[in-house]
Amino acid sequence: MTTIIAGHFQLQEQIDGARQALLEAGYPEDRISSFYVNQPGQHDMHALGGDRTLSPGAKDSPEGLAKGAATGGAIGAAIGAATVPLTGPAGPVVGGLLGAHVGSLYSFSHMKEKGEPEQGGENTVAPRKSGMLVAVALPDGDEDRVVQLLRRLGANDIERADGTIAGGDWKDFDPLSLPRRIA
Repeated sequence: MTTIIAGHFQLQEQIDGARQALLEAGYPEDRISSFYVNQPGQHDMHALGGDRTLSPGAKDSPEGLAKGAATGGAIGAAIGAATVPLTGPAGPVVGGLLGAHVGSLYSFSHMKEKGEPEQGGENTVAPRKSGMLVAVALPDGDEDRVVQLLRRLGANDIERADGTIAGGDWKDFDPLSLPRRIA
């Protein structure tokens, strides 16, 4: 793995100009990568779309589902047992199933609402924005030179990463990783 410096641009012409400037500065073409970064949630990493297997806002739902189903099932079975003289032997079974279903709906109260702060979620780094990205794998000690070049060319959100660019492809780029921006 090597140090990679990347800068965001708005237009394809800016990317072309940045690639040309990096080539003229002596960086080999196979160590320069440029591509479009989709907005968060649109990286199509799963067959059904999206970026994550579980929704971050629903991560506590399974715990709520288990608690609600167990509590609701027990209460429903108790009520069903109390109504055995009226309902017969099916009362506790039906009461338990109905109570478990109603109790499982309790899990929705464990979901985080949109805009609600998450406990322990004091993330101060904004996610990577969508747009064109140009990145270059650096030899040791060349970081300041590339950062200055990208700034001069109008790059936004210049970031540092560790990874591998080979054949012009940033092979281990993770669009979900939080960028380490350079001030």
